[in-house]
Parts: sequence; C-alpha cells; structure tokens
Amino acid sequence: MDVRMVWRQWLARHDRVRDALPAVPLIVISMAATAVGKSAWHEPRWGEVVWTALSCVPLAVRSRWPLQIALFTLAGDLTLMAVASHMSPAPAASLVALYTLALLGDRRTAWAVGLAAAVAITGVYAATHSDSVVAGASLLRFDFAVAATALGRTVRSRREHLAEARARAERAERMQEEEARRRVTAERVRIARDLHDVVAHHLTLVNAQAGVAHHLMRANPDQAYEALAHIKENSRAALDELRATVGLLRQPDDGPGTRAPIPRLADLDNLAEGFRASGLSVRVARSGTPSPVAPSTELTAYRIVQEALTNTHKHASTTRAAVVLDYGAHSLRVTVTDDGRPDAPKGAGTGHGLIGMHERASAIGGTLTAGPRPEGGFQVVAELPLSLAPAAA
Repeated sequence: MDVRMVWRQWLARHDRVRDALPAVPLIVISMAATAVGKSAWHEPRWGEVVWTALSCVPLAVRSRWPLQIALFTLAGDLTLMAVASHMSPAPAASLVALYTLALLGDRRTAWAVGLAAAVAITGVYAATHSDSVVAGASLLRFDFAVAATALGRTVRSRREHLAEARARAERAERMQEEEARRRVTAERVRIARDLHDVVAHHLTLVNAQAGVAHHLMRANPDQAYEALAHIKENSRAALDELRATVGLLRQPDDGPGTRAPIPRLADLDNLAEGFRASGLSVRVARSGTPSPVAPSTELTAYRIVQEALTNTHKHASTTRAAVVLDYGAHSLRVTVTDDGRPDAPKGAGTGHGLIGMHERASAIGGTLTAGPRPEGGFQVVAELPLSLAPAAA
C-alpha cells in the first residue's frame, strides 16, 4: 500500500494531531530565525521560541472552530507585537489560522477577517517600530496575511473542483450502468417478441396442417402424407428458430456473424409458401424501386408480416391474404390485408400480437396502424424507415 495513502488515512482518523502538525515547522523556523546573527550563529532567542510554541497551541482545534481560533491567535499575536516590539515576533500562528478559516469557512467571512488581520498586523508593526505602513517590512506582513487567505481559498476551490469531477465521474458511471441494464432489458423484450412470433406462427401452421391430415387420413392418404410432411418441416423450422433465438441468451459474447441468419424480406416468399401449405393463399407483391434496407428494418418488416398472417390464419374466416411492399424514397410501407367477412367469428386472441407489432415498429422509428376495412377483412399497415438513425439503430 502507498505510504502517503496510509499517512493520510491515519491523519484523517486523528484530526487533533493533523491540526497541530503545522506547529512543528513553525517552532523549528522560529528557532532558526532567532539564531541567525549578522556575522555568525548564536543561541536562539528562547522568548520568541516559547511564544511561538504557545501561540500554536490553539491550532490543535483550528478545524473545529476556524473563526474563533483565527480571532484568538490574531489577538494574541497583535498583543505580543504591541508589548514586546523588541522581539519582532512573526504572526505565524495567525497566518495558519487565517489559512484554515479560508479553507473551511465561507468566502465573505474569510476575506473580511483576512483583510482586517492584514491591516491590523501592518498597522501594529509600523506603530511599534516607528516605520511607515508602506515600508518593505510592513508591506511584507500585509502580503503574508493576504497570501494565507488566498492560499486557503485556492486550495478549497481545487478540492471542490476535484469533488465535483469525482461526482460527475460517478454519475456518468451510474448512468452507463443504467443504460447497460436498459439495453439488456430491451434485448430481452426483443427476444421475447421473437419467441412469441416464432411459436405462434409455427404452432398455428402445425395445428392447421394436423387438422388437414386428420381429415384426409382415410379419404386421401397421399394428401394426408403431404400434410404430415409439412408438419415435420414446420416443426423443424420452429425448433431451429427457437434454438437460434435462445442461443442469443446463452452466448452473449458471440458476434453478430456467429448467430443464425436473420430473416429478411427475401424470405417472405418462403413464409407465404408455408401458409399456402396450411390452406391460406398468400400473395406477395412489391411496388416502387427496391432500395437498400437496414437489417433492423428488414427483420421488423418480416416479423410484422409473419404476425399479421398468423393472426389472419388463427382469427379470421378467410382463405386469402395479400402482402404488399411499397418502397418509397425514405420509407418502406408494408401492407397486409385479408378478405375475411365482417361478421366472421374471431378466435380468442389476447391482443399481444398487435401490441408486439406496434412496439416493433416504434422501436425503429416507424408507425403501425391496424383495424378492420369498410369493405370487409382486416388490414395492417406499417411505415418503416429504410435507414435508421444511430440512436434508433
């Protein structure tokens, strides 16, 4: 562990020792300053050394009462300067107290006390030494008092800036963690939608084809055999898609290139063929000039068509449906219609399919409308952007 870190932690636990620590160098400096003569070293003036040590005693509680200690030490130093002018003591304890007040107190109080102390120290020194207040020695004491206050304010500002920077870093880290959790949640919701679409689609086809096989098993074994083959193909496709979708959860570190292929608009013909095998005639048409489509838009369009046709097959009394892809300059319009009768009985749907289609479209910045047509049947219209903004992508 770093020695400086251990030392700081120890001082943080012993605040009285930390507050009294500046007294040690002040006493050493006082001894050295009073022992220096014009031509040689001599014995220190112990009176000044003792007074310096006594004036530093209140510093042991300077962080608890910074204003009171600043006033107390200032009064003591001014008194000694007035009654013992021959000693010429330096107001060292007052300077430390002024620094502490500037560091811990408010700005207005710190500067008011600091400037008043600077003026008082300069005036008392000039009066007791019959010197001018603008002389070098007097101004030096004025500068020391102002510098102590300025240093305290500078250190405080630096600490506040560092604390603010640390707070911003912690806040940014928390926001990053929240964003990561939000993305994980969004990904889980997306996977749940995929699972819903895959299971509902394939089970609907399997159920329809099983009914066909059951109906034709005795009357037409060949067609029943063909229906069973379609059931096998759809069940295998369902297992493959479920395995690929759940694999996203089991392999979170895999790159996009290692996952199963994403369904695209080119796969709509195969999707329609599967519905035709189950008795629903689906026609896929394209209009406009085909343009490059973002992968997210292709997947969204495919899932919307898949869900709309699945709902048609489950809940509408119809045998025909149409899918139209209209390519515009900046958007792709996907329209799925059926010719079900307005009074046709509906299945017991939960509405989750429509909710999922709306959420899929809005997730990439598109819109979706769905409802019955005046002439009969049901229609789903989705407006999807061809290219996605970075945020939507």
